[in-house]
Amino acid sequence: MRIPRAHGIIRRRLLVNLRLDPDGAQRQLPAPFRPKLHDGRAVAGICLIRLEEIRPRRFPRLAGFSSENAAHRFAVTWSDEGGEREGVYIPRRDSGSLMNQLAGGRLFPGEHHRAHFEVEDNGERIRLAMRSRDGNVEVRVDGRTARGLPA
Repeated sequence: MRIPRAHGIIRRRLLVNLRLDPDGAQRQLPAPFRPKLHDGRAVAGICLIRLEEIRPRRFPRLAGFSSENAAHRFAVTWSDEGGEREGVYIPRRDSGSLMNQLAGGRLFPGEHHRAHFEVEDNGERIRLAMRSRDGNVEVRVDGRTARGLPA
């Protein structure tokens, strides 16, 4: 089956990372994945992304839809016939869009769980709360634009 190309805009992408105990992270990963370590700690996170005007190619923008989404992720390594590899393992995706849930695995990669998002984003400050309908995941983020990166 050929997957149709989707077009749209990534309006916002917020990546929140955290450090984990490597043994605890390993228990969450299927074979052949191992946690990628940074300073002796595993790295996990959540990508919070707003998509807008999502539609099949050649459809007008007005035919598109918008969605708030979350991808829960682990930085991983693994070995295969090509050698040592690294990438991201995504065990769960959540979406506020019924369309994303229905199209998960077809138009969008992976199964999408239904979730409720509350977002305030004025370009300088963002407050985001997400709760999955199954009650397994709850995320709250409150951040602001920084004037620069720390040294």
